[in-house]
Amino acid sequence: MVRQKKNKGAAVPIMIQGTMSNAGKSVLTAALCRIFRQDGYRVVPFKSQNMALNSGVTPDGLEIGRAQIMQAEAAGVLSDVRFNPVLLKPTAESESQVIVNGKVLCNMNAKNYFSFRIRLIPSIMESYESLAEENDIIVIEGAGSPAEINLKKNDIANMGIAELVDAPVLLAGDIDRGGVFASLYGTAALLTRQERKRIKGFLINKFRGDIRLLEDGLLQIQKITRIPVLGVVPYIKNLQIDEEDSLSEFTGNVSAVKRKSDSESSAAECRIHINVVRLPYISNFTDLNSFSRLPFADVTFFDSETEFNRTETLFGKTDLLVIPGTKNTVCAMNMLNDSGLGAFIKGLSVPVIGICGGFQLLGRTLDDSNAFEDGKIPSCLEGLGLLELETVFTGKKTRKNIDSCLPDIEGYFSFLSGLKVHGYEIHSGVCNCGDFPLSAKGKVLGTYIHGFFDSSEIINAIVRNLFKSKNMPVPEFESYESLREKEYDRLADIVRESIDMSSVYRILSKRGLRLKDRSVALT
Repeated sequence: MVRQKKNKGAAVPIMIQGTMSNAGKSVLTAALCRIFRQDGYRVVPFKSQNMALNSGVTPDGLEIGRAQIMQAEAAGVLSDVRFNPVLLKPTAESESQVIVNGKVLCNMNAKNYFSFRIRLIPSIMESYESLAEENDIIVIEGAGSPAEINLKKNDIANMGIAELVDAPVLLAGDIDRGGVFASLYGTAALLTRQERKRIKGFLINKFRGDIRLLEDGLLQIQKITRIPVLGVVPYIKNLQIDEEDSLSEFTGNVSAVKRKSDSESSAAECRIHINVVRLPYISNFTDLNSFSRLPFADVTFFDSETEFNRTETLFGKTDLLVIPGTKNTVCAMNMLNDSGLGAFIKGLSVPVIGICGGFQLLGRTLDDSNAFEDGKIPSCLEGLGLLELETVFTGKKTRKNIDSCLPDIEGYFSFLSGLKVHGYEIHSGVCNCGDFPLSAKGKVLGTYIHGFFDSSEIINAIVRNLFKSKNMPVPEFESYESLREKEYDRLADIVRESIDMSSVYRILSKRGLRLKDRSVALT
């Protein structure tokens, strides 16, 4: 058990924990951040330890989980490394890159990290306490489940951090997967008495159907556990924000980031099909969100020739092929070679864009002679050879924000020349691409820039060009930045209507929050 330490700052914490991964903790945290911001409070997100391959770069060039960047957007603040002091990025089975305060510390296997993590508490508390001095409310997101009893010793992600900062906890369960009452009860039952006292309410998330059918169950779970159900949040369809676990939505054989309904999709409509290579250790898959949110675009993933053909049967001819980022480029290249997918991709005639690790795969060579990338066996591999690019992996990691204009580009993608781009680099390996992190040849373009498609001028130009090549009119669509702001407000409205915010404010007021409007806590 971690020794409890009272918060020295002014901020009042509230924590969202889940009965399992993908229970919706990240989205509920974002919703509360938005609600508190709307109600006039200075609020920030916090996740002491995050395990994710989806990361981003803060304005000062440090690396944190992408979910905390999303939550910061919901809170209306700039991303800050203090929001996520410990980030674990899986690089192989049972091994992760350990990032502390936005910088790589080392690679470590799961067993060693389990005993090492208690040494990270000073860094975690330093981040938390400095945020507490600057804000009114800190919304903390847990990780996985607090009831993983084999991992509870020296916990720094769930009840361990809740005790350190004396945070009340709301426990969320995912009813869409079934068994929500058993998971809520079982989680509470496996906690110690002191930990159970921290749970001030249950939240049932992703509910579909008639809420009246839940009423008996809600009464029984409250009677059995003596913990109130503070809300039932509906399943929110087509929420256009960067969800932490959204990768789980496209792990099937043929799937789309946002699958269109039959009424939305027909061969007669003006549509585009973006096909994405499903790489091992795929990272920053949110790079594709700018396409997936378009009502006229189908985004599918494939990892075999057969699956590629099936996506084309379902969604039509591929208009653009994207090779996304990966945390292990060497492993990804071996997969492309072993599966024959690399040769298949080289034989396609469609336009190709590679992002980060996908950019490296497009080159001629991948030199990992010192095993910095793979971490096991030194290697030097041939890439796809579609770009005149040579990559050498070193122990250095590049983290850099990009706010610039694209250089002159030759070939198919010349229409992007000079357009504004805003994003970030976050990668291992150095290459011979010159002063700007981009290279192009024929119908192939690669870049290190994550968020490349988020730039309005670039996504607009790509969409226009794809429709032009199909001799179809270009539909109108809203900018991603504008849509995201509306989506945060929509999320906040739905969650505010679904949970008992008066009870939430009562919980916070008992922890010392000075209410902006006392009637909020008394109604």
